[in-house]
Amino acid sequence: MTPRRELVALVGADLLSNLGSRISILAIPWLVLETTGSPAKMGLVAAAETLPYLLSSGLGPPLADRIGLRRTSILADLGSAALMVAVALTPWLGFGALLILVALVGTLRGVGDRVKHVMFRPAAEAAGVRLIRLTSVYDGLSRLTTLLGASVGGLLIWWLGATLAILVDAVTFAVCALLISTLVRRSTGRPASSTPERYSRALADGLRYLRQDRAVLTMLLVISALNMVVNASVAVYIPLWVAEVWGNPAGLGLVLGAFTAGSLLGNVLFTSFGSRLRRDLTFAIGAAVSGPPRLLVLALSDNITVVVVVTFVSGIGIAVVNPLLGVALYERPPAELQARVIGLAGALAFAGLPLGALLGGASATTLGLESALLTAALFIFTATAVPLAAVLRRMRAEPPDPVVRTTVDPSPAGRRSAPRGPG
Repeated sequence: MTPRRELVALVGADLLSNLGSRISILAIPWLVLETTGSPAKMGLVAAAETLPYLLSSGLGPPLADRIGLRRTSILADLGSAALMVAVALTPWLGFGALLILVALVGTLRGVGDRVKHVMFRPAAEAAGVRLIRLTSVYDGLSRLTTLLGASVGGLLIWWLGATLAILVDAVTFAVCALLISTLVRRSTGRPASSTPERYSRALADGLRYLRQDRAVLTMLLVISALNMVVNASVAVYIPLWVAEVWGNPAGLGLVLGAFTAGSLLGNVLFTSFGSRLRRDLTFAIGAAVSGPPRLLVLALSDNITVVVVVTFVSGIGIAVVNPLLGVALYERPPAELQARVIGLAGALAFAGLPLGALLGGASATTLGLESALLTAALFIFTATAVPLAAVLRRMRAEPPDPVVRTTVDPSPAGRRSAPRGPG
């Protein structure tokens, strides 16, 4: 097995896991809606997975450094496969059992996802692949996988039911573990440490770096706010809108597929022209376009065509957000801090997910869907307008070079390219 083929196997395993997760992120809330009819419980089950996910994303990488990245990835995927089979049985086990199971899935997925992303860099270097090339290819393939997962997920729920759709996700985790165990060498990624650093110190070093890097911290806070409304939309708002307007779960795939299709086109455009753009301004505009419009159109329109078009445009905006964060996370931290910084960054970026799911269910129940959407749109407009206004003020005060002088441009030392970041 050549290093290049090992890199392909590693990236393929990650993308396959993403495909299955896209299916289950639709199937599990729909299963709850079918069995309970409660929007609040839809939000609760989504939060039960995302809160452990973000905690293990931040707290898991220092432990993974001790166990070994490859071994951690395999164990996390095998455990996730077994747990998803159990999730499929929860209509007979009860809602409480479902909450426990999805929390365990979220715990394993959080550390498993972060570990694979850290493994990308050494695998690419061993294969002689430039990281900037890996960034572009992976981001595009990831968005294509998300597009397929959203569309296929809605159709599978329609054709087979939510239970069988969840079992498909279990199969993808099992295949992912098989790919890593058979096609990725034990030497790929960081080995387990024979003299491990104290856990508390390893975690503190990562936290200290993020606290000092204001540019990365600002980006992470914006993405966390975006993730809050995205999770509320995916877990509650969009399923409720589809149920009220269309009455057919295939509409889930159509709306979410439109967003991902737009992000795929945005990725192609950013890959072609991104090096010519001012990074901080591009990030701020992309975040502003990706959030409020897609919420407002759900609140103000019951026309599926209008919703799909606006959602598609919002997807174009989001395409620049994750790659720019990923560049910053790989270019700025020292190599020895990278695993823990990426893990903590993932935790912060995803911090809005559980709160978004809970608030989505609670707001739809107490305010009604339309008022809940308008409130969420106002919140995310404020969150994205603040950094955009700050960038415009800096531009008026001191017009920068559009390529070199940006808020996320790394220091001259240690410039490296980066794969897609969390968020």
